[in-house]
Amino acid sequence: MPTTNSRRQADPKRGKPSGGPEPSRRLPAYLAIKRSICERIESGELKVNTRIESERKLSQIHNVSLMTARHALQELEADGIVTRHVGVGTFVAPPKIHFNKLLGFSELMAGRGLRAQSRVLASQVVDDNDEVAARLRQPFGSKLIRLERLRLGDGEPFALETVYLPHETFSGIARRQLERRSLFDILQHDYRLVLVHADEEVDATSADARSARYLRVPQGSPVLRIRQLLYANAGVPIVYDIGLYRSDRHSLMIRRYR
Repeated sequence: MPTTNSRRQADPKRGKPSGGPEPSRRLPAYLAIKRSICERIESGELKVNTRIESERKLSQIHNVSLMTARHALQELEADGIVTRHVGVGTFVAPPKIHFNKLLGFSELMAGRGLRAQSRVLASQVVDDNDEVAARLRQPFGSKLIRLERLRLGDGEPFALETVYLPHETFSGIARRQLERRSLFDILQHDYRLVLVHADEEVDATSADARSARYLRVPQGSPVLRIRQLLYANAGVPIVYDIGLYRSDRHSLMIRRYR
């Protein structure tokens, strides 16, 4: 009975096995278009608000159907990478910040390729906020440092934050430090604290006249309000932060398990 030799035979013309593995599968065409556009954005070739080629032009460039090009742009829009306007075109969207890890604002900005900046609007010591003192496990009437900061990315306002810290522990924090360095960096390196986790409350509110002016949005615009209690070593709460975040620059990504 004849036997089958499973060993691959060399192809005398090529000098290589004739039964080699098949080439790896190529990306689906719409994903290849997505990747191409994302790479152009990351390289700086396509900047925020730059118009992207039309569906028809993309179908010609990539030699695909109009439907495939449309699918690619729809996916990019769903990912928040582009915005599409009927009758006008498709444009690179301003970057959004995704909250899915405990990172400081500067780290979040760096992850999006943006330069983080802070402008300290107010810095004072207060002793009349017992609710915040209780959250920070401080006695009623305790002195707290209250900092109000405007957070910017590449000069664009992203958030307006009010931060509270126990005065007894952090009296040495200088206003100028917080305009040059991130608060997380100061806490970790100057105070040798290990940041462990944060409890956050998120809701929606509207921008009043003052916050709208700083965030450069119309008064009454929806904003995300995030109240964060930051814990360090041994589960000690050290910072209470109330932030108003532009809803057109931020999104929340949540993974749930069952």
